[in-house]
Amino acid sequence: MENNQKVIIFSAPSGSGKSTIIGHLLKRVPNMEFSISATSRKPRAGEQNGREYYFLSHDEFKQRVAAGDFVEWVEVYEGTCYGTLKSEIERIWQKGNVVIFDVDVLGGISLKQIFGDKALSIFIQPPSVEELEKRLRNRGTETEESLHKRIERAEMELQYSNKHDVTVINDNLEKAVDQTETIVNNFLNRQ
Repeated sequence: MENNQKVIIFSAPSGSGKSTIIGHLLKRVPNMEFSISATSRKPRAGEQNGREYYFLSHDEFKQRVAAGDFVEWVEVYEGTCYGTLKSEIERIWQKGNVVIFDVDVLGGISLKQIFGDKALSIFIQPPSVEELEKRLRNRGTETEESLHKRIERAEMELQYSNKHDVTVINDNLEKAVDQTETIVNNFLNRQ
């Protein structure tokens, strides 16, 4: 199986360090490209359409779902959808690159089922829910209400860690990046 037919799926509760770990891997492992998800949420400060996400209105998102444009999608919070466009995967594979997914936990499980042996699913786990809450507070992007929702969701998501191929506990970023890089290289070098 060629690398351009492979996908690597990262999922984790918000604030686990998943995006940071992916950022390090993209610099260290060649021919990997980030799959940009579509979302119906509004852009945060500094986010650009087509860079962090493809930002769609809720109606546009639902129309694209009905048209069969998504590999997978989920309504994470009421009115807030995330999904993977089929065209995004094709775009990356046509360049001969490995697709990197940064998705919510249920999306990650769904993608693993869709791609099977072509996929490696990695769950990035925070050392504890308390540490996760501290990291989310330090971001300064959450209201008390949204923080409470994220922590509640994280507690649910942690129950799905065993549904992934590998769990990496991010209690030390450098160690977590090195461990993840080894896991990814072993997967990519497997015939």
